[in-house]
Amino acid sequence: MTEQQGDTLVNPLDTTVTVSRSVSQPVKEIWKLLATREGAEALLGTGGELGDKGDSWRAADGTFGVVRSFHPLEQIRFSWHAAEEAPKTLVEVDLSAADDGQTRVEIRHEHIPSYFDAAALTRKWESALEKLAAAAS
Repeated sequence: MTEQQGDTLVNPLDTTVTVSRSVSQPVKEIWKLLATREGAEALLGTGGELGDKGDSWRAADGTFGVVRSFHPLEQIRFSWHAAEEAPKTLVEVDLSAADDGQTRVEIRHEHIPSYFDAAALTRKWESALEKLAAAAS
């Protein structure tokens, strides 16, 4: 069963959470923002920094992972662990240009174990998009 909530799609059957938002800056500016401390922390949490493929990241809240792929101006994929003993999940951030000069930012969090709180993860990623949009303003 798929549940639609605004721009958010929650599908508990395949344990994937997808959120998206339009940001009023072109793709190039959003990509540059993600490379800054403010942009990375908006996405990963305080202390989180995005590096190149293979680079590890760790946020102050205990979440951590490794950058899995890095496609400039298009996509970043990273593993995401909720804590030391937590299983690896995968987060993909896609950027796409809209006709009006805005950027569509989509976060897709996959391989989420059924015992995780998908609604809480949805709120986490929606909050990340809000912070990213605020930083881009």
